[in-house]
Amino acid sequence: MAGSGSASVAGMAKTVFRDVVVVGGGFAGVAVAQRLARKGIEVLVIDKNNYHQFKPLNYQVATAQLGVSEVARPLREIFQRHASAHVAVAEVTAIDAAAKTVTLADGTVVTSRVLVLALGAEANFFNTPGAEEHTFPMYTIADAKRLSAKMIHELDRVDSPAGMKEPLGLVVIGGGPTGVELAGAVAENLRTVVAATYEGEIAKGTTVRLVDRGTALLNPFSAKTHAYAKTQLERMGVQVQLGAGVAEITEDGVTLDDGSKIRAEIVVWAGGLKGSNLLADSGLTVGRGGRVDVAANLAVPGFEGVYVLGDAANIPDGKGGSLPQLGSVAQQSGNCAAHNIHSDLTGGTRKPFSYLDKGIMAMVGRGAAVAEIGPKRRQIEGPAAFLAWLVVHVALLSGTTQKIGAVGSWIVDYGSRQRSRRSLR
Repeated sequence: MAGSGSASVAGMAKTVFRDVVVVGGGFAGVAVAQRLARKGIEVLVIDKNNYHQFKPLNYQVATAQLGVSEVARPLREIFQRHASAHVAVAEVTAIDAAAKTVTLADGTVVTSRVLVLALGAEANFFNTPGAEEHTFPMYTIADAKRLSAKMIHELDRVDSPAGMKEPLGLVVIGGGPTGVELAGAVAENLRTVVAATYEGEIAKGTTVRLVDRGTALLNPFSAKTHAYAKTQLERMGVQVQLGAGVAEITEDGVTLDDGSKIRAEIVVWAGGLKGSNLLADSGLTVGRGGRVDVAANLAVPGFEGVYVLGDAANIPDGKGGSLPQLGSVAQQSGNCAAHNIHSDLTGGTRKPFSYLDKGIMAMVGRGAAVAEIGPKRRQIEGPAAFLAWLVVHVALLSGTTQKIGAVGSWIVDYGSRQRSRRSLR
């Protein structure tokens, strides 16, 4: 076993070997690596970023409710107490699942006894013309920072001696949790920060519209929750347009499939995710959503020693379908995979993944959230759901510093209507 807490890609030989290689430092990747390292198994975590990010809160970075340091934690800090855990910050350019090898951007080839693919996901634009070029996805911290800078740029542009000549427009495409939470956060930002710090009618003259081709917001939730979310967003000034598919996106706005156009300076894409393109070129067969179908024990059938986890996998739910792409699913799948990998290496017996369904929830606005708790989906909404959302998300944050920082920022934000993390550009 190696004794160093990290591995420098630049110092590696062109071909190296590790017992277990984990590609991806998200919920699933961190969970499986931590469990294995605690058992003394040598594991190498490879990620193009040197930090683990809490992706469900990226929209709060974009709207200056939280800072980057509160939703991201250095990977080396996470593994610093585990001598058998190593971190390589590098871009993966190719994966050969059959050979259990990973090729890095500098040409280094890493081989392994066990290969774990926890690559997460990327925006799925569904081949919509102009979407990739002209929208702001919301999946990474870099995405959140780009959106934040763009919003501030547009507000500064119209806050001029000549005054606001025409309304600013922001369109959010996608009525799932990311779209609903972002639209609510932007509307809240307009009512508080923008109204207090920018001149004249800028806040009132900025429109926020949420567009989705479906007939309801937050589709996985109940009909009652759909109605509550729509009502709350509209009370905050968000224009909700359902049953509207997007035909094209240009520099100046969105064209819907009925031919109508929405002028907008900013278009946010929250319309869906797919598995990484690396999966399709790895020799594995990708299924629904560009993800890999895995067995109940999270291994890939026909590929001995290969596991796929989290948002990269279609994990069977035991009812003929697949589990949703949630942080809790990813984290729990990482824990289960660690048990099975340890069993593979020590002659034990694998076990099937059994997901403990704690429910689903979404923030809608200040003091307003929705939650459906447990497998039976007990519904709560309003302030009670808002508090539950805060507690759950604090618990899921990685690291004490991140938890304390987030709580402090939320106290300032929700208690004083001021943003302690205002972004600059």
